Amino acid sequence: MRETVFFTTSDHVVALDAPDDFEAWRGHARALLVAGIEPDRLVWLEPGAAEADLFRSPGTSPVSRSKRGFAQPKAPRDFLDLASQAILHRDPGRFDLLYGLLWRLQGNGRLLEDKADPQVRRVDDLTRAVRRDMHKMRAFLRFREVRGDDGDSHYVAWFEPDHHILRASAAFFVDRFADMHWSILTPDGSLHWDKEMLREGPPAQRSDAPPGDPIEELWRSYYASIFNPARLKVGAMLKEMPRKYWKNMPETALIPALVAGAQAREATMVEAGRDLFEEADAPDSLDAIAQAIQHCRRCPIGCNGTRAVAGEGPKKARLMIVGEQPGDVEEEQGRPFVGPAGQLLMAHLEAAGIDRKVTYVTNAVKHFKYLSRGKRRLHQTPTAKEIDICRWWIDNERRIVKPRLILALGASAARGLLHKTIRIQQERGRPMMLEDGGELWVTAHPSYLLRLRDEGRATEEKRFRDDLKAVAKRLTSLA
Repeated sequence: MRETVFFTTSDHVVALDAPDDFEAWRGHARALLVAGIEPDRLVWLEPGAAEADLFRSPGTSPVSRSKRGFAQPKAPRDFLDLASQAILHRDPGRFDLLYGLLWRLQGNGRLLEDKADPQVRRVDDLTRAVRRDMHKMRAFLRFREVRGDDGDSHYVAWFEPDHHILRASAAFFVDRFADMHWSILTPDGSLHWDKEMLREGPPAQRSDAPPGDPIEELWRSYYASIFNPARLKVGAMLKEMPRKYWKNMPETALIPALVAGAQAREATMVEAGRDLFEEADAPDSLDAIAQAIQHCRRCPIGCNGTRAVAGEGPKKARLMIVGEQPGDVEEEQGRPFVGPAGQLLMAHLEAAGIDRKVTYVTNAVKHFKYLSRGKRRLHQTPTAKEIDICRWWIDNERRIVKPRLILALGASAARGLLHKTIRIQQERGRPMMLEDGGELWVTAHPSYLLRLRDEGRATEEKRFRDDLKAVAKRLTSLA
């Protein structure tokens, strides 16, 4: 490496050869900490900026140890992990930011725990942006085939990263496409893999990449066939896949037409689901419902590969409690209300004097709707149409159990029973009549309480507890 450190009479200037070389920055930072060079006396320069700034102060001076030098600088592992990614950001102030934070860590090793600290927060922001950019590159980079004179295939991709992530992403593509001869071209540089060795190359232009290849038509046909209009959310799609990436992805040419026809296709799917229910024989027991829902594919949620979760409780329960849908824990165990929200509910039921043993608990939607984030499955609220399709199961549960009173937890559960959307805060605490003469009470879902903090949670838990006490009192009067 040819990084050079210039020490002027007013500033200490570090000129770096590469904008993404974390190890070089780390080595300089350590030497500067030992020398006691304070952050406000230091300037970091990226390639291309050094020549313009080297002459702003006449003369140079050797490194001299400050009274505040650190003989054995400390760098917590958490900081190194963050810094190694934040340094890939294009923010020209990232080197100063990281060194300033590292300087402060010498006196406060737990500084990173303070998420309100401006420097900590800024480093977190840079890191998230870099990780997001790397995710976009992995998700949206498309190779196109180029046939050589010898007949061998060479796959070339063009990508325009927001940050300096090319070299940091190399290992992923080498591992993922080890048996391919490929090149990745970007405005910052290029990578070339020949199935044995990875080489770096100069920056490229969009015109250096091929415009397309024969297999793209097959890919477009596949994309159109798996496009699910019932799960379309245009805003979420554009947030996850911004238009800037579309020009390099063959399937995106189909999106405008697919979106335009999504509403009609969704209506067709919903009607088809309703027709299937109308043709089906009504189950004659809770066990029959529990078995049948495992094979239900009448809405998109039922097709996501998760286990359906049946209701649980006495066949002739006096109280039926309806939630929105099973969560991650419920889906894994195959039982309703066994996750964190369910545990909170059971604690409040006991406090309100409601016996869980005489209560039937179920959900408006029988499958877990989620969004994958790595190894995590994040809850997604079912749509009104998905709730309406699943209403057939709730109606049959009510027909078999014949509860004296029903408690809906949250707006989704209320819609599954009322066939319309209501405002929970306006309707809670008082009875509502159902079409068949049943009595319905509504309150918040306990998962809502789990998302609150401090005084807000205490206030809402009291309201929730009061709602349950009102239900318990009403249930006693119906005995």
